[in-house]
This record gives sequence, C-alpha cells and structure tokens, in this order.
Amino acid sequence: MILNRTWMKNSYLLTLLVPFLGVAAAVQAGSPLVVTASNAAANQLLVYSPEGTLLQTLSTQGKGGAGGNAGGVQTQDGLVAAVNFGSQSVSIFQLGNKGLSLTQVVPTVANPVSVAFGENHLYILGATQVESHAIFGSHVDTNPDGVSTLLVADGSAAQVGVLRKQIIVTEKSNVIETFDLLPGGAVSGNPTLVANIPSDANEAPNANEPFGLVTSGDDTYVTIAHLNEIALVRKEAIVSDTIGTQNAPCWLTLTGPFLYASNTASQNLSRYVVHGKKIVLDDAVAATFTGNPTDNASGEGLVAAIDGANGTSHLSIFNRDDDGNLSTSSVVTISGSINGVAVVPEQ
Repeated sequence: MILNRTWMKNSYLLTLLVPFLGVAAAVQAGSPLVVTASNAAANQLLVYSPEGTLLQTLSTQGKGGAGGNAGGVQTQDGLVAAVNFGSQSVSIFQLGNKGLSLTQVVPTVANPVSVAFGENHLYILGATQVESHAIFGSHVDTNPDGVSTLLVADGSAAQVGVLRKQIIVTEKSNVIETFDLLPGGAVSGNPTLVANIPSDANEAPNANEPFGLVTSGDDTYVTIAHLNEIALVRKEAIVSDTIGTQNAPCWLTLTGPFLYASNTASQNLSRYVVHGKKIVLDDAVAATFTGNPTDNASGEGLVAAIDGANGTSHLSIFNRDDDGNLSTSSVVTISGSINGVAVVPEQ
C-alpha cells in the first residue's frame, strides 16, 4: 500500500508538472525572431534569434535581385512576406510551434520591391504598379483585387506603406503619392501627388529623392535623402520636417515615440523623437555600421538594421531601453547583398 500511495503521489505531481513544462517550452520557442532575405538567385529567408544565432534557412522558391528599396520583408500576425524580385512573386511564411514555414508563393503583376500588410490585405509595390491581395485568415489570395499605376512609373519605386483608408508610396524621382482604398481594402483609381515635396533645380529632374517611409495612423514619416531631411506627411501634404546632421537618411523604423533613420552615406543610425507635428533629433549617431545601411525594423524591444559593402552584408540587432538607447546584441556577417529585415513578435 505504501508503494501504491507513493506511486499515486508521484503520478499526481507529474500530472501537475507536465502542463507547466509545456508552457515553459512554448515560451522558450516563442521568443522574437529577426528575419532577412538572402536576395540571391535562389532566394532564402534567413531566421535569427536576437542573439544572432541562425535558426532557420528557408527557400522562398523564388529569385532575389531587389535593391534600393525598403520593406522587402514584412511581418504581421505571425505571417512573413518576402519579395522575389527576379521571379515576380512574393513568398508567404507562417509562424508555428517549430518556427517559420513556407505556406504560399503569390505571383505578382510586376517585379516586386516592397510589401506592406494592411488589416485584411497585402499590398505589393512593383517598379511601375501597386497591387492589393485580400487576406483570409492566414491565406493570401493569389489573384489581386486591385492594381493601380504609379504617377511616374519609371522604375524608381522605393516603398509602400499603409494608412487608415489609403496606401502611400515613394518613388525616388521626387514623388510621394497616395492611393485611396475601396471599403473592403482593395487599391483603386489613380494616385494623388503629396503637396509640398521639396525640389531642387540643381537636381535632374528636380529630385531630392524620397526613399523610405513608416506609417502611424494617418501620419507618414518619409526620408528626403538628398536634403538629409525627415518629413511628416499628413492629409496628402508635407506639414513639417527636420534636417538631420548625417548624410543620406534613407530608411526608417518607428517604435513608440522613437524614429530611427538609417543614414546610408554616413554609415550610421540617427534617433529622433516624434510627437504631434514635431520631429526632434535626439541622438545624431545612435549606432554605427561597417557598411552602407539600407533597411531597418523594430519591435519587441529590438531594433534591427542591415548594411553592406563589397559583396558582404551585416545584420545588426540592438536591444532598446526605455529612453531609446541602443546596445548591440549581435552583428552577423552574411555573404552577398541581403534585402529587407523584420522583427517577428513572439506568438
């Protein structure tokens, strides 16, 4: 009887412990991930821990080749989208208990350079067009429900972002434009040129080069690279701006009140604080890189950025404190010219 009671007691304790062990394993497996794309002929999604450990290498079943853009990799609600510029498609990955897995390859009407998730749509920017694809749960419709042509459509398209009832696009030929969305979220009609974009008679064709953008509600922050400027777009017009001290701010990420700009020519990252219409330079050099930085991303207390020079790229991952200060968690060296970066939140 003593043995039976002991066995029963141990069995009862084990029954209580198993669920807690399962929760601990799930929490450990659910830490945030940092992803980028190899951008090679055989494109791959590279999945890292915040400490810079390579966790997964996943084929996109497409070809890379994008450059001079931002938003080549984006994430929302456990989905990750990565552009395949060379094969005219976007790959969709889904986060599960064992990490990310490829679930779809969505064909596009043009070679994609940038993607953005809306509430129930995926928006895909090509060199001359922008298209919308409805999302049902975790499935992206392979057929677009809307396609619109860009204002300039000369191949200089840089990035697409999502506002409440619009999307916004930058073209490096000195154009920032918005597209209205139908009630269901599909893109429709002709674009509207944003007012008050600065021009320069010494730049042909008057191009100060809007590059990267990041949206928040009805606001969009946009880099004007040739002026070292960060501009706020609201109601289809630039309503305020600030000039930085570093050269060629190109790409942006926003987390809380902190706006981080990758300065390509200066090979560093600046931190701004934004509130209302104000954009205040808070730290001119918040981080430095060994190459020219391109895309960046933030989330889960992390800021990630990619840079490259002479055929070698780096993925830098920083921890962010409550004051916006960055401390280096890891710097990963990657062969080739990687494209896009995103922080995938824990699930």
